[in-house]
Amino acid sequence: MEKIKQFNKSDNPWVGLLRDIISVVSVVVIFASLSQIALGLWSPMVAVESGSMIPHIQIGDIIFVESIDRTNITTYEVGEQNNYTSFGEYGDVILYRPYGKEGATPIIHRAMYYVEKGEPMWADGPPAPHAGYITKGDNPKTNPLYDQQGSISAYQPVKKEWVIGVARFYRIPYVGFVSLLPRKILGI
Repeated sequence: MEKIKQFNKSDNPWVGLLRDIISVVSVVVIFASLSQIALGLWSPMVAVESGSMIPHIQIGDIIFVESIDRTNITTYEVGEQNNYTSFGEYGDVILYRPYGKEGATPIIHRAMYYVEKGEPMWADGPPAPHAGYITKGDNPKTNPLYDQQGSISAYQPVKKEWVIGVARFYRIPYVGFVSLLPRKILGI
């Protein structure tokens, strides 16, 4: 106990640095543990990289995400029937891996409706090769079509196992630039 008191009261700059490191690590561990308990993800936040969800979600926003294992997805179609909105529109905004690829940059778009295998993916569209969600960004200028009509998830409804989570709660404006700028500068 005496050693701990000495450690806490020491004026040595190296001991001070070690105290600071221990404090930061403790806060990160506590935050990660609480987010795992509350949201089901070790990293429950994502920085938005594109303008595909404007006007409801902006580039550089931090979005909280709840694990798909802990929640259900309400599509735009169902949200409209039940008057359920999320981020300014009917239905949930989901975070998914295109084509289920592990290394791919996740997409954060709205789940518009769910199709079963063989059903048309949109009016007069081709049949779905498997069951899944038809998704779309909210920005009418950059996303006039469903993701499945373009190159984001071409002709592939988003399978439930491709979904990382559902955007929840609220967004924190601009904070995401802290993580986006170094990646952009370094080309990562």
